Formats: sequence, C-alpha cells, structure tokens
Amino acid sequence: MGRAMLLQRWICPTLLSAGHRSAVVKKETPFTHMRLFTSPSNRHGMAEEAKKLAGYAAVDNHVQDNQVVGVGSGSTIVYAVDRLAERVRQEKLNIVCVPTSFQARQLILQHGLTLSDLDRHPELDVAIDGADEVDASLTLIKGGGGCLTQEKIVAGCAKHFIVIADFRKDSSVLGQQWKKGVPIEVIPMAYVPVSRTIAKRFGGEAVLRMAFSKAGPVVTDNSNFILDWKFEHTHNWKEVNIAIKMIPGVVETGLFVGMAERVYFGMEDGNVGVRDPPVN
Repeated sequence: MGRAMLLQRWICPTLLSAGHRSAVVKKETPFTHMRLFTSPSNRHGMAEEAKKLAGYAAVDNHVQDNQVVGVGSGSTIVYAVDRLAERVRQEKLNIVCVPTSFQARQLILQHGLTLSDLDRHPELDVAIDGADEVDASLTLIKGGGGCLTQEKIVAGCAKHFIVIADFRKDSSVLGQQWKKGVPIEVIPMAYVPVSRTIAKRFGGEAVLRMAFSKAGPVVTDNSNFILDWKFEHTHNWKEVNIAIKMIPGVVETGLFVGMAERVYFGMEDGNVGVRDPPVN
C-alpha cells in the first residue's frame, strides 16, 4: 500500500489571522479512516470544508511563480481556483492556466486568471484535478462530470499531476465508495456495440448516461456520449484500460492508471491526508 500520512494542523494562510501567514505541518502520522456519526447535512458541510482544505493544500504546495497550470473540473477544483486566484493577487504571481472543460474555462475567466490552451502551452508544469474515487495504488476513477477525455489529455501534458478530493473518495479498491461505475466516452453511433462488447468481455453493465435537465443522453464537450460501466469485481485496471480503449468507437476511459503523483484528501477532522504512489 502506498505511503500515506496526515498533515496535522495544516493551516490555510487565508484562515490565519493577520501577521501570521505561514503554513504549519506539525507532524506526520499513519493515515487512518475516521467514521463519525453525523447527519447528512452536517456530513455535506464537512465534505465541502474537506474539499477546500485539499484544494488549498495542493495549490500552496505545488504552484509557483512563472508556471503553466492545468485546471481540472468538478466541485473540488472550485476551491483550488479560489486559492490560486488569491495567491496570484497577493503574491503577484505570473500564472498561465489551461482548462480541462468549459466549466474550468469559466472559472479561470471569472477569477481574472490568464487563460491559455495546449496549442500555445503544450507542456504544463502542474495539473490539479479532482477524482470520483482513489484506490490504494492511486488509480483513479474520473469522469463523473463528463470531462474525462480533456482531463486526461491535460494531465498527460503535465510534469506533475496532483489530485484533490474529500474523505468520501478514498477507497482501498475501486468500487468500494464510488458505485456509479467507470465513465467511458464513446462516439455516439458506437454506444450500443461498445456497451455490448464491454459487458461480454469484462462483465457488468455499461449504461448510457442520461441527462437530467434535457431530454436524451449527456453530451460531452467533445459532442460524444458517455457509458457508465458498472463492473462486478476488481480488475487489473491497467490491462482493462488498454483493452477498452482498443474497442472501436471508444474515445477515452475514466480510468487514470499510473498518472497521479500525489493525492490530497481533506478529512472529516480538519486534517489533510496525503497519499503517494506505492514504492515498487
């Protein structure tokens, strides 16, 4: 299992009183799971605070002046962009941002950050993004928000890929917490044969993701459909990822294998958990 630890008493600079602007890492202890009995509303509030802690920690520890930064998608990345914009203003940083989605692009523009793309900046210093689930080996499921292809492209262009998540996304094995399956982006005309092929070869069921605020299926930023593969058991994810991508009509999968360099988990108790890949 990968090295994991808690950064105890990690303090966001914005949460400190004036004149005490420094991050404190008190000590490292083994990463543990805390199970608190809380109401759903309290748990939601704790999750939002946990997202903020993880996002702030990633930006403070991995973003420096004169960098090109990949900006991920989803609810957790909102807090990372808040912190990034704050640091740019306060420290006069020169930062260029490359988005992974329409949402990320809007966040960058709303915060007055410098927007770019992979045409102008094909190599990024760091990419920061969320995840739907993270296992003990730092294999990720991503794509709950439908942006998996662009997220994987941007992450693959970065020297360092850093993931941020709250405590609900931490699992020993994939499927332990996230029950919606592995997102797979497909060419629209191919969704039926791809779905049948996946079920036949790997088991489970690959279901077309339907939209809630429109009639019909979810359509990605790339004008494709998404299948959610609800697998039945743990697989060799590296092999399965490659095999699924070889099916005609598949654009990309939401399996991120061997890509994340570090994951920051905002925890229920206000600490920030850090997980690095296992040492082979």
